[in-house]
Amino acid sequence: MTKILMVCLGNICRSPLAEGILKSKLDSNFIVESAGTAAYHVGNKPDPRSIAVARQNGLNITNQRARKFNKQDFEDFDIIYAMDNSNYQNIIALAENDQQKEKVKLILNESFPDKNLDVPDPYYGGEKGFENVYNMLDNACEIIAKRINTSS
Repeated sequence: MTKILMVCLGNICRSPLAEGILKSKLDSNFIVESAGTAAYHVGNKPDPRSIAVARQNGLNITNQRARKFNKQDFEDFDIIYAMDNSNYQNIIALAENDQQKEKVKLILNESFPDKNLDVPDPYYGGEKGFENVYNMLDNACEIIAKRINTSS
């Protein structure tokens, strides 16, 4: 069973959306979860704007709860997708070996290989920011799902 972790800063905007989107594209042979590199929102539901944009696209992410990324995640997950370069650096800083570092990828490199682009944090933006983030993540998750569904 392949386990995938989506990681952003607070685990209430981008990574819960990425978790919900990818889960919707994969079968039950895959586990998808999310976490944040900071502990600001531990135990909280996703941001209401993330919940709303997910709902508009037929997804329910209301049962998710924010948690902080920890070193055990390197052992528990096969692939770790960071939403931006800052999250990526924070995750890599916790890695204890090259094997752990190799698990960490920038999610938008799925859509734009080797460009190292960030999924912008929509927290301080308006509703449009959440729609844009949803669309970016949906595209990246579609590519991930196609690849891993055919390889499994």
